[in-house]
Amino acid sequence: MADPLALDPTVVAIIAAMAVATYLTKSGGLWLLTRVGVSDRVEAALEVLPGAIVVAVLGPELAGGGPPEWLAGSVVAAVAWRTGNIFLALVTGVGAVVAFRAVL
Repeated sequence: MADPLALDPTVVAIIAAMAVATYLTKSGGLWLLTRVGVSDRVEAALEVLPGAIVVAVLGPELAGGGPPEWLAGSVVAAVAWRTGNIFLALVTGVGAVVAFRAVL
């Protein structure tokens, strides 16, 4: 019987390769931005990019969800609006969706 906690070397190699590719992409982008002048418009776009990524990832889940997800989405919007902190809003939203799913 195989050990259920054994790691498949192929899976470990693929995860390591993805980690290296992610690191190279991020560090290469940062290196490039230090070498090239960036316009104010590009800088503004880069500043809002994390929020846009969050919306793109969570938007379909919210659209396909039900009342617990919609209520949690409104909690996230309120926290983000009041604090301006995306991380705090996401953490609050996870707690809210868990709570609303338990209650509703």
